[in-house]
Parts: sequence; C-alpha cells; structure tokens
Amino acid sequence: MSKEKIDLMVEGGKAVAGPAIAQKLGPMKISISEVLSAVNKKTESFKGIQVPVKLIIDSETKKFDVEVGTPPTSELIKKELKIEKGHGEPNKIKIGNLSIEQVIKVAKMKKDSMYTDRIKSAVKSVIGTANSMGLLVEGKQAPDIIPKINGGKFGKEIEQEKTETPEEKIPILKQQLEQVNIELEKEFAKLKAVEEAEKAAVEVKPVVGAEVKEGAVAVEGEVKPVEGAEAKPTEAKEEKKE
Repeated sequence: MSKEKIDLMVEGGKAVAGPAIAQKLGPMKISISEVLSAVNKKTESFKGIQVPVKLIIDSETKKFDVEVGTPPTSELIKKELKIEKGHGEPNKIKIGNLSIEQVIKVAKMKKDSMYTDRIKSAVKSVIGTANSMGLLVEGKQAPDIIPKINGGKFGKEIEQEKTETPEEKIPILKQQLEQVNIELEKEFAKLKAVEEAEKAAVEVKPVVGAEVKEGAVAVEGEVKPVEGAEAKPTEAKEEKKE
C-alpha cells in the first residue's frame, strides 16, 4: 500500500479550492470538495487562523486522513490580541501588550511542537516572537522581561500555567502600552534632531586653507561675498622690491 503526504496551509474552517490546493490535489485524482469538507471540519476551532494541515492519501484506494498541526506562534498571538498583523517597524512603535497569562496560553498550545517539556522555555520563545511583531509583554520588551523571568519573575503564574488575565490588569496593560509608545516617540524625536543637526553641519562648513575676509563666507571650496556686504580691495601680500 502506497501513501502520499501533502502539506497545506489553510484558514481554519474556511479552506477553499484555490490554485495552490488544486495544483497539489489535482494529480491525486481525489475529490477536492470531500477533502476540503474534511479539512474544514477538523480546523473549525481555529477560525481566522492559518493552520498547517497534512493530508495522508492512499494512492490506490484514494482514501485520506487529515492531520491538523499547530498554527504558527504569530497566528496564535494575533488571535489572542485580536489584531490582523504585526508591525513592520517593531523598534519604532508597539501595537499591543500581552499579559503573562496570554503568553502562557499560547505557550501551552505550542509547547509540543517546540520540542520542549518545560513551559518556561515555551513562554520565552513566545515572548521572542511577540517582540518581533512589535508587541510588549507586561509593558516590557523581550530583552528586558526575559532576564526577569530567568530570575523568577512570574514564577507562580508560569508554574501554575495560568491562562486567564485578571480583569484589573487589563487597564494597566493599556496604560503601559501608551507610556512605552510616548517614550519611543521622544527617543526617536531626539535621534532625528541629532541627525538633522549633523546634516546641517556638513552642508555648511569652512574650507580648510581658504582665506575668508570680512563680509564673505566660505562655501564648498570658494569664498563668496555676502550680499550687501562692502567688498574691500585685495591687499598686496608682497612688498615692492626696490
């Protein structure tokens, strides 16, 4: 008995017969509608998320099995925060702030596919992904919060695998996000001011070795009179020989 495996990436509960799927399933000569129906039934709990699916097809009988993998970490995070995508410049702006409980929830879903039996390791991996998407965790960026977790911060929540964010924490997470974005905006405003000052200093600078007389400025290798300034006659630099 010969079996073939086909890997697909579909939206949970909404797989359709697009070109990619048709190209993979067409040569197998099996009912694409039956396959999609089975895939959608098995992935309906992942609505709105891209899910990896493996089809195992018997090349003789054309019977098939559907194995549903775990969605990418980024997809689970987007679903948790109800956002469509991460930010293209994560170092300039933060678009969300995860609670440690939300991170643990995603980590529990991804732990097996991460080849680790330690929830703490999975948590740190999720934090790294969140950071690359422009997201904070408990008001901190990954380089700041991971060392704290290594030192025991949120140890109780991680050990007990808490996945429900306390209601009183929600407004705090929002305030933290706003404050971090204010600080980032100030930081980049300062950097921009420094860059503009350096640029201006390069554009107008005295020319080394050029004699600049009163009422003139040196610009790019030549001395030009200032408009409105009285031009003085050039003084002879050599004494007349007798």
